[in-house]
Amino acid sequence: MPAATLARLVLLEARRGGLPWLVAASVAVGLALAAFLSQVAMTESLRLQAAIVAALLRASAVFLIAAQVASSTLREINDKALELMLALPISRSTQYLGRFAGFTACAFVMAALFAAPLVVWAPIGSVALWGLSLGLECTLVAAATLFFAMTLAQLVPAIAAAAGLYLLGRSIAAVQAIAAGPLADPSIAHEAARWTVDFVALLLPRLDAVTRTEWLLYGPATAAGALWALGGLLVYTALVVVAGLFDFHRRNL
Repeated sequence: MPAATLARLVLLEARRGGLPWLVAASVAVGLALAAFLSQVAMTESLRLQAAIVAALLRASAVFLIAAQVASSTLREINDKALELMLALPISRSTQYLGRFAGFTACAFVMAALFAAPLVVWAPIGSVALWGLSLGLECTLVAAATLFFAMTLAQLVPAIAAAAGLYLLGRSIAAVQAIAAGPLADPSIAHEAARWTVDFVALLLPRLDAVTRTEWLLYGPATAAGALWALGGLLVYTALVVVAGLFDFHRRNL
């Protein structure tokens, strides 16, 4: 199938581009940090190591998948390889979805590799849930970065836009809590700002509710809550992919 071939090419490019070495370096830094914390932490050493290493690995995974998607996509655009691909008797939907499938595979392989070291500090079930959530989160980041790379056609703006979307998704719940706090001034301007924040929150993925460190330490509060959060990631990823397909079909490359 053409889509499977494109996905394989994406994986091959990631391997030849040094992504496995970057993943290995990130894991090594995380383990070194854990070894350092084990020597300086006075209490709750294991939980402190798990929390900090998990946060570091999560940030590394998100950055690496965004950088890989943006650089790979823009290399094809700048080298005119994408134009050559479009000349083949393969639909644009197949080409776009094939690339996305390859990046999705990269995301889940990275998530598995980043989650594996955490079995030292957390139960396997909790690590598996955390790793699945990280894979879905990285898939969303890959979809968003692919959309921005195709739309903006520049490396730094594409990564910056994807990073902005990710950081807003991670922090919008805190912004809402601040806007609705009891110390806020009950003025018309404040109410308008609060409504604006609530509206923006409706347009963003709730990334603060997934891949949570406490899942490793204590397990999810409820299974239904975790499944609902992961389902939200899938829905938002599908919407971003549909938007990317629409933009890819309407553009003349």
